[in-house]
Amino acid sequence: MSGTDFESHRQPLFAAAYRMLGTRADAEDVLQEAWLRWNQVDHDAVNEPRAYLFRLVTRLALDQLRRVKARREAYVGPWLPEPLITAPGAEDAAELAESVSMGLLVVLETLAPVERAVFVLHEAFGFSHAEIADMLGRTERAVRQLAYRARQHVQARRPRHRHEATEHRQVTERFLAATLGGDLTALLDILAPDVTLVADANGKSETPRQPVHGVQEVAGYLVSVVEFWPSALGVEITQVNGGPGAVITTQGQPFLVFALDIDPADNRLREINALINPDKLAALSGQLPPVRDTR
Repeated sequence: MSGTDFESHRQPLFAAAYRMLGTRADAEDVLQEAWLRWNQVDHDAVNEPRAYLFRLVTRLALDQLRRVKARREAYVGPWLPEPLITAPGAEDAAELAESVSMGLLVVLETLAPVERAVFVLHEAFGFSHAEIADMLGRTERAVRQLAYRARQHVQARRPRHRHEATEHRQVTERFLAATLGGDLTALLDILAPDVTLVADANGKSETPRQPVHGVQEVAGYLVSVVEFWPSALGVEITQVNGGPGAVITTQGQPFLVFALDIDPADNRLREINALINPDKLAALSGQLPPVRDTR
């Protein structure tokens, strides 16, 4: 019976842990530890398994966030969340898709761990402040204050663009064709004037150690690296963290993931997140759909 309880809640528990931690590997570690601890509990004494399991995962995620703080501070260049391939319709609502977006997770990374947990539990999973207070061992008033600070911080920084897969597929295709082909004119046409490129490689490939800003600078950089692309590339346009994106492969293995932010007002790219760190791409192998060759 204990295994049934845990498995029935595994998906939302993973979703919460991922939103709090930003990487699949850390979220899976938390779930594994939660499962071990759950199996040591007298389940007959647990009145509400869902609340108990969320409390357990939340506290383990907070501990994990504190442990990985030093690792992330030593990270080489920009840090981006580990990408999730999210097929259209995988999330139950637009709000849930937004809560796992690359842009929002980057903002959440700037919150204190407990603020991040409160925001995720309240905004993404609908727990009340009183329920969260019980999970964290804090007063309801303290949780309300944490929630307010987190919400104000996020609202000031979160991307505000809702994405429709059908509308933005053509924009993504044009961007990929221009990027892989080194077409400067096409890139200047598809990129917003204030576009930003963020590349996460952790020093394992030659990428900018700081975000690149501005249409001329971003387009120029993308054209300059064309000669360094590996041969036998494949590309699959897909949803990445609930928004437009693509997986680039070489010899069947993930090489790069683009997560894009497209302004619906003019269908231009305002942010390009490029994940190249092989450690963050390793888990994608089992998620990849068949890719189409581009060369």
